Amino acid sequence: MNNAINVLAAFRELTLSKALSRDDLHDLIKDGIIAALAKRFGANVEAEIEIHDDTGQIDITVLKEVVEEVEDSSRQISLEEARWDDPDFEVGDILEVPVEFGQFGRNAVMAAKQRILQRVREGERQKIIAEYADRVGELLSGEVQQVERGKMVVLLNRSREADAIIPYKEQNPRERFRQGEAIRAVLKKVEETPKGPRIILSRADPLFVAALFRLEVPEILQDIVQIRAVAREVGGRTKLAVSSRDESIDPVGACV
Repeated sequence: MNNAINVLAAFRELTLSKALSRDDLHDLIKDGIIAALAKRFGANVEAEIEIHDDTGQIDITVLKEVVEEVEDSSRQISLEEARWDDPDFEVGDILEVPVEFGQFGRNAVMAAKQRILQRVREGERQKIIAEYADRVGELLSGEVQQVERGKMVVLLNRSREADAIIPYKEQNPRERFRQGEAIRAVLKKVEETPKGPRIILSRADPLFVAALFRLEVPEILQDIVQIRAVAREVGGRTKLAVSSRDESIDPVGACV
């Protein structure tokens, strides 16, 4: 009992900073317990797991179907063996085997912890993709966290857990940023990597110029004036082709 209470408290603390709901936490603990049960009973083990938040108790019951001939010992038990426990068992009945959480010891705790960390990482991955995948071309703000091998690592203001970089080729060669300085760049794309999604920013792409004009020119933000094309020499000249959807508004004059 005390072991389960301590584990439940530790898991709550682990997931607190990750904004996991109570139901998510319970699902993750159950996943970890099932993984530990599988090591003991077999890969196809079936179990009922109840977590009591008020007492901290975790009730585990392994379920085994009573059969004439056992084909999978992880979820089946022979009629003969079941009747050792209760002579009234019949084929098709379910034998319930209570399991103390403390019997698992370190293995169950580690399995549950790994499932929690895995789910947290996957949740963060999906959150970043959902937040940024459809925002290509938007201007993002952040802070230069470090400069390494030519690329800048950026700590975004709105999503500090996101992996955001400005590769060397996406930088303006005339600019120099130092660690801790504020920076704005356009979201160019979101890449999938083995370590998770990576946000690629740019201050050299024509998208950066278009994003700046959307920020500074109300008529562009309101879609009255539209940017048709951008030609840019990074660190040099930039040309925009613009048009107006309102004949009374001069698109060039609005952008000057």
